[in-house]
Amino acid sequence: MKRDMIINRPSHSWTWAASAVLLVSAVLFGACGTTAVAPDITLVSVSEASQIVADAPTGLVVLDVRTPEEYNQGHLAGAINVDFYAEDFSAQLDQLDKAVPYVLYCKSGNRSGQTAPIMADLGFAEVYEIEGGVDAWAAAGQPLER
Repeated sequence: MKRDMIINRPSHSWTWAASAVLLVSAVLFGACGTTAVAPDITLVSVSEASQIVADAPTGLVVLDVRTPEEYNQGHLAGAINVDFYAEDFSAQLDQLDKAVPYVLYCKSGNRSGQTAPIMADLGFAEVYEIEGGVDAWAAAGQPLER
């Protein structure tokens, strides 16, 4: 009787090995089935953003997503303004050239942090979000235009 129990009992090492193979296969084949390419969304410091703007890659757009009133109080040189609170905000973003790089900011990083995934969903290829927004930019002594 004891012999039958031992023979019928599954091997725990075999079960573990089979589970590991299935898990690795699921991860590998699941990743291979992905067709969407994630855009390059990067959170950058003020000094990194300043360097990107200074050595502007071809087509760079500086995007301010604050209100027009905030924008008029001071913005990064050459920035365009698309109001985060506009009813057609996503539609306005969708009209922008998705193939060029963007430096993205708002007042403190909240609205730009919400904008980055929208831009990713819309297919923007390269976005640099300024950590801390224009508040951090000004606090670091970086220039603003009015």
